[in-house]
This record gives sequence, C-alpha cells and structure tokens, in this order.
Amino acid sequence: MIPPFSQACANNQAPILDVLKTAFAHSTNVLEIGSGTGQHSVFFAPRLPHLTWQTSDLEQNHPGILAWHAQQPASNLRAPVVVDLSDANAWPSGTFDAAFTSNTTHIVSWPLVERMVEMVGQRLPAGGRFVIYGPFNYGGAFTSDSNRAFDAMLRQRDPLSGIRDFEEVVALAQKHSLSLLQDHAMPANNRTLVFEKQA
Repeated sequence: MIPPFSQACANNQAPILDVLKTAFAHSTNVLEIGSGTGQHSVFFAPRLPHLTWQTSDLEQNHPGILAWHAQQPASNLRAPVVVDLSDANAWPSGTFDAAFTSNTTHIVSWPLVERMVEMVGQRLPAGGRFVIYGPFNYGGAFTSDSNRAFDAMLRQRDPLSGIRDFEEVVALAQKHSLSLLQDHAMPANNRTLVFEKQA
C-alpha cells in the first residue's frame, strides 16, 4: 500500500518538532490522538528517541498509518490503537505522561473537542504535557484571510467543524486541570499550544 499523503501534515513538521523537543523533554510515553495519515508519527518518533510514540485513530485510518510505519520504521514507534472520541471510554490501555494532537480541533465537532480535552485531563498524571497544533481564532477574530476562507470551507463541508477560539480552548483545558504553559506561533497562521496537567 502506498502511504497516504497530506500536505497540511507535512507543512510545519520541523517547527512543531522544535516545540516538542522542549515540551516533551521529560516525557516517556506519548499518545498521539488522531494520527491521521501517520506522517507525523514517522517524523517525530525517530527524532524524539527518548520516548515511545503511540499512534491512534479510527480503525479505518490504521492501514495508512501502518503503511508509513512499514516505510519508515522506528524502534520507539507503536502501531495504532483505536481512539474514537465519540466513545467516553476511548482512552487506550497503557500509561501515558503526554498527549499530542494535530489538526483535529477544527475538524471534529466541539463536543468531541470537549471529550478529548476531558479525557486528557483525567488520564494524564500531574506534570503531564498536552500539545495541540492547529489554527485558532483570537478574541473571536480570524488571524488571517486564509484562515477565514479555510473556516468557511470547513463549515460548508461540515457545519459542526471550524476553527476554534483560543480563549475557549484554554478555558476548557483549565476546567480539566490543564494549564497553558506556552502559545507558539507557527508558519501559515497556525499555533502550537502546550498545556501541563496540574496536581
């Protein structure tokens, strides 16, 4: 099988990695929520050799993820497990002290964003890190014309999707004992948010 390719996934891998090197410096087991094509996992895992990178997604996306793993194997990379945010018990077995998700908050519905953040807040230990990558609005406003157009496209395809407000995401995280540590600007009007689980 030819591995699936997403240009959006490939665009900012190096800048995201720069953030992860610091954010996950003391992490050992990372759960990637919504691994999508699998491209992020094969890029990040070998460049973060001190940790184990556990991929996850809906079952229909597993073949593509495994195709990438076959093409670019890494000893600290784990085959995907099923994480369905519509299932309240979706968190996989195992112990994770960090979680990462990319380009998910604007794709899934807001109730599923709430479920994801709630699960992360419940399952991470004190000091655990949660990193979210993607576009966000600030003060209820788009940060660029391209993000405005992207949001319109998303909502035309699925009215429940769309670029989320930074302040709403931070408030949701705080509700589940996740405090914002850093908000990094990324190329192409994206952000990488780093949260830490409080005791």
